[in-house]
Amino acid sequence: MDKPAKKIELIANLAIILVAIMIGFVFVKNYLLAPKATPENKDYRVPAGTKVSLPEVDWAQNGQTLLLVLKEGCRYCAESAPFYQRLMRETAARKDVRLIAVLPQDVNQGKQYLSSLNVPLDEVRQAELGALGVQGTPTLILVNAKGEVVQSWVGKLPAEQETEVLKRIGEKTVASN
Repeated sequence: MDKPAKKIELIANLAIILVAIMIGFVFVKNYLLAPKATPENKDYRVPAGTKVSLPEVDWAQNGQTLLLVLKEGCRYCAESAPFYQRLMRETAARKDVRLIAVLPQDVNQGKQYLSSLNVPLDEVRQAELGALGVQGTPTLILVNAKGEVVQSWVGKLPAEQETEVLKRIGEKTVASN
């Protein structure tokens, strides 16, 4: 063999060895090392006591405010629509509870989306999810008269959590310690 052919063979062999080492590294990392915490283990709720900043909302106007943080195109938001309709019915006559929908879309687009879900809330606000401390939708945030988070719920809620939400907003006053 001539010298250029030997050089090419040596480079090809080195490349094969490097690729084999990289594949081995990926295999060890993905299958043999302990997995890191999965997203299922992470708590996405907004911590109680967090001060909520939402322009043009007077928290003191009502004893409690329930924020429905939604996003157009969110599958779980759409699947939760029957529960939001129930929330509207159960709070319609109450003066001490206020429901506000918060979406990242502009207000008109948000109202159209809510209307398509048959959840035509009067109060719709536009805000970035991160500004509220929200990492995913849907998120429900119960806020007291001081503008502090009392409790929050994330995702499509199972029946027992829906009952918990209804119970919490059914309380006449929410402790604001």
